[in-house]
Amino acid sequence: MKPQKRIRRREFVKKTAMAAAAATIVPGFFMGCTRKTEPMKRLLGRTGFAATTLGLGGQASLQWTPEGIDPVKIILKAFDLGINYFDTSNLYGPSQLNFGKAFKILKLIPGEAGYNEYLRKSIFLTTKTHLRYAKGGDDVPGVSNRTNGEPGSKTIDDLKRSLSQMFGDGLGNYPEGAYVDMVLFHNLNTREEVDAIYEGIENTNPDMERIGALAALRDYRNGTNLTGLNPKNEKLLRHIGFSGHHDPSVNMYMIQRDKYDLLDAMLVAINANDKLMFNMQHNVIPLAKAKNMGVIGMKVFADGAMYTKPARWSGTPEDVVMTVGDSTLPSRPLIQYALTTPGVDLVIIGIGHISDNDEECQLVQNFSAAQILPDGLSEQERAEIEKMAAKVKDGKTNYFQLPSRGLVPPGEVKADQVIENNTRKIVIGWSTAYALTSPLKKYVILRDNQPVHEQDFSPQLTTDLFTWSETITDREPHSYTVRIVDSSGNTADSESVTIEKV
Repeated sequence: MKPQKRIRRREFVKKTAMAAAAATIVPGFFMGCTRKTEPMKRLLGRTGFAATTLGLGGQASLQWTPEGIDPVKIILKAFDLGINYFDTSNLYGPSQLNFGKAFKILKLIPGEAGYNEYLRKSIFLTTKTHLRYAKGGDDVPGVSNRTNGEPGSKTIDDLKRSLSQMFGDGLGNYPEGAYVDMVLFHNLNTREEVDAIYEGIENTNPDMERIGALAALRDYRNGTNLTGLNPKNEKLLRHIGFSGHHDPSVNMYMIQRDKYDLLDAMLVAINANDKLMFNMQHNVIPLAKAKNMGVIGMKVFADGAMYTKPARWSGTPEDVVMTVGDSTLPSRPLIQYALTTPGVDLVIIGIGHISDNDEECQLVQNFSAAQILPDGLSEQERAEIEKMAAKVKDGKTNYFQLPSRGLVPPGEVKADQVIENNTRKIVIGWSTAYALTSPLKKYVILRDNQPVHEQDFSPQLTTDLFTWSETITDREPHSYTVRIVDSSGNTADSESVTIEKV
């Protein structure tokens, strides 16, 4: 096998820029944003939906609309291109209302004359709630509840508010037959928030003082009323998921708590500076895929911090990026990096502006870049993109993501022994290690600092510990350590635990 030829940074930038330009002028592919060919699609996990590799994000000009921009036209242009995944949230200001205006034009309002049910079924519409409780739960330590709705709102209030703004009158009413394809628990940051969401998921009943958001959304997905919060037995959503861009370990805990496979998808931050942080691509994304969840990428441009926006949260129209990449870092490779990250099904990107000139149109350029297969970049090309991105703001673009924690060794290590006749059965337990910049490869068990067992790494699917056991016949004390080894040969050892002499 011949070694790959190294691509110089200047050559790579030139190559990707030329590819971007070429993609917008291929005859018959784009014609003023009118779709001429079917866009690439990937299966969104166990939802069974074939989603376009680019989805329309609900922020940027759909939330903070600069002067002279019509957000409804952005949505309509996305439909015209054939994009079929649409994202919004109860926290995105007028974003849901802008979708509502576009849906009226597209005749996606159930019950209205000319309702296009076929078009409605062909798209995947996702909204989000930041409310962790459906009943009770006020002032629980570590639990953040935010809404743009009425004070005291709970999860189902947010759901119905979404339906009203996108399909109804915006005042709380929505037509029969209205639904969203998925509701995500927005922006998980702490394990306490995860615990709140799951509260009451088992043995659910209306008399509970506190009921977490998941139990209520399950009712509105299934048309049941276990919580007492769905008296009409309505079915207002099809799928449930969550989003997280801060701490992969919290995202992993959210998935591990899901005993009943209620979570169908995860929206997660992923960009070319991910490995500079406590990264998502080698930690939570493999776990989500092991559970057959759909994975939607976000923060592809670090919320604009790769370009003109400071590395902080957005809040005004001035924060909306209006360029299509720049000369030192084209937008195309950043999109393709995210879409060739193993496990990512599609990415959502907010749009600042559109144009009839395809070369200047953010939406067209992003859509063009997203036409890539999962293995469409080599590891060398991905590494080159990482180097380019790391120079932006000295690599400090991902303000929303925890700093790197290094290669984190296995945790919660314990050793138990059972004595039967003249033998001792030793059982070692541990929880998952966390990756640095390379995929995790294997666990090694050491007894008295000597390897006695190794096994391939696999994601920890539940909160139950991994276990390994051995039988020994001596009566001496022993210490056990669990080592993690990644694909680059890096290692990290857990704290040792000791079994006593018998």
